[in-house]
Amino acid sequence: MAAAKTVDDYLAALPEEVRPVLHEVRRTLHAAVPGAGETISYGIPALTSGGRAVVYFAGWKHHISVYPVPDTAGDAALEAELTPYRAGRGTLKFPLNHPVPLPLLARVAARLLEQRTHRPEDAD
Repeated sequence: MAAAKTVDDYLAALPEEVRPVLHEVRRTLHAAVPGAGETISYGIPALTSGGRAVVYFAGWKHHISVYPVPDTAGDAALEAELTPYRAGRGTLKFPLNHPVPLPLLARVAARLLEQRTHRPEDAD
């Protein structure tokens, strides 16, 4: 299969059972990152803001992945919610045999956007 050039191409190439779930993930992430652009980076879809990637998402045969995991320092509740979905240091993995927690994905994307736009090195 040729590498996707657009997010729509990427989604169209997914297995039928994965495609509708990833469409919902895409809509949820866009709602959490207002005005986001889209690109394919590392072979998977990414939402961008200000020219920088904010959140990546991918569909697989048995799960959806979201990358990276936001810094949860100071937010024990968010960390507790993310813990069951952690699949390595920077990956969240959501099995397709359970409903994908879309409100949690929205919080992840919003947190990643905040962390990328309010970095200490960007401050005056």
